[in-house]
Amino acid sequence: MLFPDYRPRRLRQNEAFRRMVRETALSVDDLIFPLFVIDGTGVKNPIQSMPGHYQLSIDNLVKTANNAYELGIPAIMLFGIPKSKDPLATNAYAKNGIVQKAIKTLKNKIPELIVISDVCLCQYTDHGHCGIVNGQIIDNDATLDLLARTALSHAKAGADMVAPSDMMDGRVAEIRDILDENSLSNIPIMSYSAKYCSAFYGPFRHAADSAPKFGDRRTYQMDPSNAIEAIREVTMDIEEGADIIMIKPALPYLDIIYRIRNEIDLPVAAYNVSGEYAMIKAADKMGWIDGKKVMMETLTSIKRAGADMILTYFAIEAAKELNKMNIEHRTSNIEF
Repeated sequence: MLFPDYRPRRLRQNEAFRRMVRETALSVDDLIFPLFVIDGTGVKNPIQSMPGHYQLSIDNLVKTANNAYELGIPAIMLFGIPKSKDPLATNAYAKNGIVQKAIKTLKNKIPELIVISDVCLCQYTDHGHCGIVNGQIIDNDATLDLLARTALSHAKAGADMVAPSDMMDGRVAEIRDILDENSLSNIPIMSYSAKYCSAFYGPFRHAADSAPKFGDRRTYQMDPSNAIEAIREVTMDIEEGADIIMIKPALPYLDIIYRIRNEIDLPVAAYNVSGEYAMIKAADKMGWIDGKKVMMETLTSIKRAGADMILTYFAIEAAKELNKMNIEHRTSNIEF
């Protein structure tokens, strides 16, 4: 089809046409809202590198989660900040750990809200790594039991879904086995399957106090240069029992999201991470971009690449914008 017989602008000339032929539709249903919970009452510690986000005590966590639920956001992802840390991350799987208490409260107060728990040890270890340390080596196999115990404790507390983010080999199978053995076969696993060793995690590590005290995470998180390896990682997790697979980060890895979407038939999640959020917020504050428009364009690009669901710190803002757009579309042509 060539000009002048074909004129693409014909279907761009007004908003109604553009809506009718729009290929990608972003929805509030696509959003998952990450939240940080900390011990105490009345606590709302600002996260300086993530404007608008806080470390929240459980009472304030419930208020924020309820706000998300009322906007139509179907799920939250929960990260805990413990009172104390040790080499074996004991507060990660403690019955009365901060995440376990938060899950119980959330499911009591907002039962219809889906609560997904991040399963990792980095916030709970005194060295900040995602696994048990032997010297300066992360011991993969010794870590698996603790990850499984953590996932089980979250599920017993009432979590609707568990999400292992550690990138240890074999952890999905270990978690699936322990859940099934404890009559929790109904609990789905959202696996951080292709989690890259990214510089975009900086603000999160401040928020969760989870930066490693030595070295880095390159021996277990993926090399940013690799794409084919992501397919192998995803395939392994599916074979071990993952129900949803995740790519993290999202924006620098849209090609990975697209490739994985074309390779598998399970739901695909993508994590629009803290660094992506912080850059947009910073540029908006400086007046260099229109933050709201860039936010919506970014989230749309992640959905267009193939993500079925998006974990994003923009969830509240995006939900408000999407709800506003829906109202405007419904009322724009109504005469009174």
